[in-house]
Amino acid sequence: MTTAPTRHSDRRISSVFLGILAVTAVTGWATWTGFAAQPGVAVFLFVTAAWIVSLCLHEYAHARTALHSGDISVGTKGYLTLNPMTYTHALLSIVLPVVFVIMGGIGLPGGAVFIERDRIRGRWRHSLISAAGPLTNVLFAVVCTAPFWLDALEGVPADFRFALAFLALLQVTAAILNFLPVPGLDGYGVIEPWLSYGIRRQVEPFAPFGLLFVFALLWVPEVNGWFFAVVDSLLGSLGIHEFDTYCGFELFRFWRDTSGVCSVSP
Repeated sequence: MTTAPTRHSDRRISSVFLGILAVTAVTGWATWTGFAAQPGVAVFLFVTAAWIVSLCLHEYAHARTALHSGDISVGTKGYLTLNPMTYTHALLSIVLPVVFVIMGGIGLPGGAVFIERDRIRGRWRHSLISAAGPLTNVLFAVVCTAPFWLDALEGVPADFRFALAFLALLQVTAAILNFLPVPGLDGYGVIEPWLSYGIRRQVEPFAPFGLLFVFALLWVPEVNGWFFAVVDSLLGSLGIHEFDTYCGFELFRFWRDTSGVCSVSP
């Protein structure tokens, strides 16, 4: 068992993450100022980059909590550098969540960091490690929705407001879905330490399919309608109207014709 302490280099923020952060900043500026010739392209790049940033922070929260709970191996695996290229399943962690956003406007992070659970003692610590990721999405959602519920949108360009509203929707859906007690998702990880050994063994084979099961279920019209009714109600209580999130999604999908639907920059 590795007992060496985490080195400083294991915690240094990666250039990959800084690059994604730079793309977020530049495209956010382009969306705000209307600098881009096609505002939809700027919105697409801004939301996608910001979404990947939130995915990195989501997984970092898991790893950082695990580190303080006893799993010092997360440092040597590169999980503390915020580099998405170090994740256990890059396809599940980055590619599929972005595809989910494009296909259905749903924020659903996948499993990414491998935690050596045998190093961690105490059921509460195990639960906290699992909860840390979606709680990061909650915090991200608070930041995205703050201008709306603080009524601080005066003078904010419509394109940027739409993009921010859609990004907020992604964070809210990610938090809700990840807290579902479905094997393979963080919600199940929160309750798993409190289940009997027999139940855990029976459920374990289904864990790799939990994410895909939830996404497939959301394609059922009745389930999809109920889910987004809950999301829209929650966002509405925070001052974000359905029109804002709808236009944000339409702008994000810049390859579609949105003329006459949303008021966007020329």
